[in-house]
Amino acid sequence: MSKIDYYVHPQALLESTQVGAGSRIWAFSHVLPGARIGADANICDHVFIENQVVIGDRVTVKCGVQLWDGVTLEDDVFIGPNVTFSNDPAPRSKLKPEAPLQTLVRAGASIGSNATIRPGITIGPGALVMDGAVVTRDVPSNAIVAGNPAHITGYRDTPQLALAGSLNAGATLPTLQARGAALHKLPKIVDLRGALSFGEVGAHLPFTPQRFFMVYDVPSKEVRGEHAHKACHQFLVCVKGSVGIVVDDGERRDELLLDNPQLGLHIPPMVWGIQYQFSSDAVLLVLASDCYAADDYIRNYDDFLAAVRGVNDGR
Repeated sequence: MSKIDYYVHPQALLESTQVGAGSRIWAFSHVLPGARIGADANICDHVFIENQVVIGDRVTVKCGVQLWDGVTLEDDVFIGPNVTFSNDPAPRSKLKPEAPLQTLVRAGASIGSNATIRPGITIGPGALVMDGAVVTRDVPSNAIVAGNPAHITGYRDTPQLALAGSLNAGATLPTLQARGAALHKLPKIVDLRGALSFGEVGAHLPFTPQRFFMVYDVPSKEVRGEHAHKACHQFLVCVKGSVGIVVDDGERRDELLLDNPQLGLHIPPMVWGIQYQFSSDAVLLVLASDCYAADDYIRNYDDFLAAVRGVNDGR
């Protein structure tokens, strides 16, 4: 018989033999035979874990949580008290689905107390679900979501730059942490006929544009763009209204609000860009260094991180 190197409270019922070293299973918890629990996990009181459940290393599951078949919690996940999971989108008594929907909570994500997670959802790595949120759609990496239905309110570990006053005469624009991304101040000319802002290649634009497009009439403040480019540079100007932007180089992130046609943002290749929180009147102008090419896009954040590691390893 193998040595037991984890702790089980006398009032817990552990039927699984797949429990990692250093894990702790507390009173009145019930773990079915097929469940797998990693190392150094903390399963608190009154937790029920079904057979087809996988729990990674260093996971915390607080009191009053039920993990049904099809739920996977990757490493370093935190599940708050009374979080509700499900695996059947239309449950009926005595009628079980052929297979449970798969719900995945990625590494480092946290879910606050009393949140409800609909079946088949993926919570991205590092994401934060606020207390009481009802999550009906996938949550992107590092996103903070709240409300019913849950919507993105921000991003974790992402400084929000204060740009007020930075366009005044003599003021300096802040430096971005994301590698290669930069803010640019565009000239403004005002007379009795109105105001004019412009940019010149070299003086203001760090590349020669080959294409432009505009984003407008966005119906909600949800995420509109989320991707990186392998080779294409982009220069963003919100010519009307406002839009929130996150730039991410795989290690560091910045968040800022584009709300002035004098303010331009250069996003170089291999920087992940997110556009969200469009105002109802927002018009976003994007200048691109290359014509459209579908294979230049990286649309999956895990693929982006792998590509960044490959670039860095090749230095």
